[in-house]
Amino acid sequence: MTSENANIWLAAAARMRAHSPFLSRQMDRFPELAALLEAGDFDAALNTAYNVAAAEDGVARSLRRRRGAVALVTACADLAGAWDLDRVTRTLSDFADQALEEALAAAMAERYPDAPHRGFVVLALGKHGSRELNYSSDIDPILLYDPRTLPHGEREDPADAAVRIGRRVSELLSARDGDGYVFRVDLRLRPSPEATPIALPVEAAIGYYESTALGWEQAAFIRARPAAGDLALGEYFMQAIRPFVWRRNLDFGAIDAITDISRRIRDHYSQGQAFGPGYDLKRGRGGIREIEFFAQVHQLIHGGRDPSLRSGNTREALRALAQAGVFGADVSARLDEAYVLFRTIEHRLQMVEDRQTHELPKGAEAMDNVARLHGLEDGAALLNLLRPQVQWVGSNYDQLSPVGADESLSHDEERLRVQLGDLGFADPDTPLARITRWRSGTVRALRSAPSREALEELLPGLMRTLAHAPDPARALNRLDDLIGRLPSAINFFKLLSARPGLAELLAELLSHAPTLADALGRRAELLDGLIDTSAFDPPPPVEQLAAQFARLEQGEDYQFLLDRVRERVNDRRFALGAQIIRGGDPLEAGRGYSRVAEAAIEALTAATIAEFEAAHGKVPGGEMVILALGRLGGGVLTHASDLDLVYLFTGDFLAESDGPRPLGATQYFNRLGQRITNALSVQTAGGALYEVDTRLRPSGAQGLLAVSLDSFARYQREEAWTWEHLALTRARPVFGSPQARAALGAILTDTLERPRDYEELARQAVKMRGDIAKHKPPAGDLDVKLVPGGLVDLEFLIHVTQFRHNIAFDPDLRAALEQLVAGGHLPRELVAAHDLITRFLIVSRLVSPKSTEPPDATRPLVARACGVDSWEALLESYGEARQRVREAWLALAAPYEEE
Repeated sequence: MTSENANIWLAAAARMRAHSPFLSRQMDRFPELAALLEAGDFDAALNTAYNVAAAEDGVARSLRRRRGAVALVTACADLAGAWDLDRVTRTLSDFADQALEEALAAAMAERYPDAPHRGFVVLALGKHGSRELNYSSDIDPILLYDPRTLPHGEREDPADAAVRIGRRVSELLSARDGDGYVFRVDLRLRPSPEATPIALPVEAAIGYYESTALGWEQAAFIRARPAAGDLALGEYFMQAIRPFVWRRNLDFGAIDAITDISRRIRDHYSQGQAFGPGYDLKRGRGGIREIEFFAQVHQLIHGGRDPSLRSGNTREALRALAQAGVFGADVSARLDEAYVLFRTIEHRLQMVEDRQTHELPKGAEAMDNVARLHGLEDGAALLNLLRPQVQWVGSNYDQLSPVGADESLSHDEERLRVQLGDLGFADPDTPLARITRWRSGTVRALRSAPSREALEELLPGLMRTLAHAPDPARALNRLDDLIGRLPSAINFFKLLSARPGLAELLAELLSHAPTLADALGRRAELLDGLIDTSAFDPPPPVEQLAAQFARLEQGEDYQFLLDRVRERVNDRRFALGAQIIRGGDPLEAGRGYSRVAEAAIEALTAATIAEFEAAHGKVPGGEMVILALGRLGGGVLTHASDLDLVYLFTGDFLAESDGPRPLGATQYFNRLGQRITNALSVQTAGGALYEVDTRLRPSGAQGLLAVSLDSFARYQREEAWTWEHLALTRARPVFGSPQARAALGAILTDTLERPRDYEELARQAVKMRGDIAKHKPPAGDLDVKLVPGGLVDLEFLIHVTQFRHNIAFDPDLRAALEQLVAGGHLPRELVAAHDLITRFLIVSRLVSPKSTEPPDATRPLVARACGVDSWEALLESYGEARQRVREAWLALAAPYEEE
């Protein structure tokens, strides 16, 4: 080795040791490579790097070791000046190709060892596709397969086979261990990644890019190529979508989409825009991405007619565009110079600790470290090197206005901003930003032309309605969230166009009720149920509701029923929430919520029993009985209430069922209880239904899920704790034959009314309330359940008073309170306190689920729902109600407080 080469190596090695902990570790890990690099034989070192793995290494470990070795050789050749940027990025990209090929071959061989290696292709996009891969980059492949030729099991769907292969490839490349990793794999550049499998059939992908793909996807395929697997299949795909990428006629919509992406990047990464420490070399103003976009926008305009302009490589594209006269040679040369510098410094950032970073360090010490790795004196020198290039690139990109497209867009935006101000928006820029995003096609629900046409038809009226909503900004933000969750917005927009009154109601719901807005985001068709004014009538009796919920069309089975009940129940719950927002009485709505829940229990339990009996028959003389406690037992629920249930059964627990697979009675009804719980709580395609809490059963979570009525009666007589008897004051049967309900009712009456030691009960109840206050404190003053003087205090007051006088054991809390007041045992003003606090609870579950203060615009609604004129008046009435409840409870509890 010449003395000059020796000096170059020594300088590069010294910088790696001093400033790159990652490269220093690799030098220690691969001493044979260090020796070749010291000799200046970089080609031999690269060949050796490809062979560092041991024979016994599996594919994953072999690739991880080789990746570390290739990284060392490439970095050293780069730092020593032996390889230029093109050689560095091409070497990294070629290794990525090889790694993908080996991982794919391994994944195929694991599952189909004797099958031909075909029918599956990996397309490289981004810098990998253009062979400009970063030093520490992820890769963004698209996985395609041909169902006709892809190997798969005899009973395996080709789609499932392709997904399993794709997952295994990603796992082999991205899994980490002591040897590091190979590549981070990002599969989100495929069409509709939130809704599609990770591997797509090739013809479906072609159809997507021919019909509904977006402008940014057109630009992404400038740098796409088949990288591994069935390359012929990949070429077939690339040929098929060529007209989508390279259009002979100018497509200003696509150009606008590309330039809009860059504008939004400048907004989103505003912290990395200002040049200096923390500047983002990739996304910042005047950075790498603006050079790439500058080239790509011009390629999209001219490349359809001139194939010489279609190179995916940024530097090649800049030269070709200058040679074609699209812009001057001086512009091309200046952009190329900046690109080489930015990419080189980007590599220095990533060399330090093998991190995928593009930001200059914020700290002076870290900045100096990167600068010295590059061979500069300090961070100030690095900033001085970059600053003129960054400023020039940013200024050059500011002037990008292909064929006047930006001017036209700017004019339209200003006109729309004025219109939005005229409609009544105090801050027109907020709705303008939303409309611009909706029109861009980047939102999944608005990707198709028909959906965007439906939006444009609706926009004037919708914006007028939102401008006059109780809280325009909140309504607009929630509408944006709602649209973002929809798979398609066509039907939603058409419904609003056809029913203008619904738009006004929607604005109210979005302004006031996050709970209902979230529900709409999951099922926009909930709005359909409000078209008929009968939706605002109270729900019918339980029997009628249950029959509606259980109705099925011919050919629909139990699984269909689970979905149908969820849809119908949630329609009813949504309508009840809308009633409250529209001014309905929350207490009436609470009773409606309870009837809906009871009807759901009736419909699903009956269907579950029929399904269960088909396999296990019936238990002679036995039937399932369900006891409701808590708010459901009391007959008043909120929108968010769960269901407190106890499963019981009649008959002899030693009996056995008479079906094809007989079970003993106890096992039979316990398994049936579990099935009923699942039917009520499991999430299906129809959505979620209820949370079911069965911990109030005898012996709690440690006891059997279902026990016989006799066992239940005996437990209540001999073993139950005081709190369990307190809970029974709000218990009532909600499923079972009239005879079974009567038998259970008799047990409840006997348990509640039998003589007891009232003093001991009161002492334990007071202690229980204290424990709740200690272990479950209120979230704030508006946590109407748990605050002192809130609903829990009132419930304890009523229940202890019931036992004190052995009367008024009505599960309806208000009815029990009325009876106690009529008997002279509690003050009359507690009835009004109960009503106000309960109304407050029910409405707050819709408008402020976390028991915080509702937004300013929503406070009048809450006050109106609670029967007072203003928020200030509500707070005053609420404070008085709490005081009455608290004073009454403390007066009862005082003799039993522990010292």
